[in-house]
Amino acid sequence: MVIALKEDVEQFIEEQVRAGHFGSVAELVETAVARLMVDGPDDELTAGDIAAIRESDDQFARGEFRKFSEVAAELRAKYLNR
Repeated sequence: MVIALKEDVEQFIEEQVRAGHFGSVAELVETAVARLMVDGPDDELTAGDIAAIRESDDQFARGEFRKFSEVAAELRAKYLNR
């Protein structure tokens, strides 16, 4: 198979191989395609994603939310001030 890539994509691939992250260009492409086959395109929402978004919208409409500053302070206290 012969493919044409944008220059920046080709450079990225070559850098990844040179850095030792992949043994060859073919290995990188096979890894990327395998991941795409398992995960699917990043821009697709599942039925679960859509349901979670709708539930979040419903919770917000009912006033069930907290300010980010409150949540951030709570997390800082829990994880940074031990």
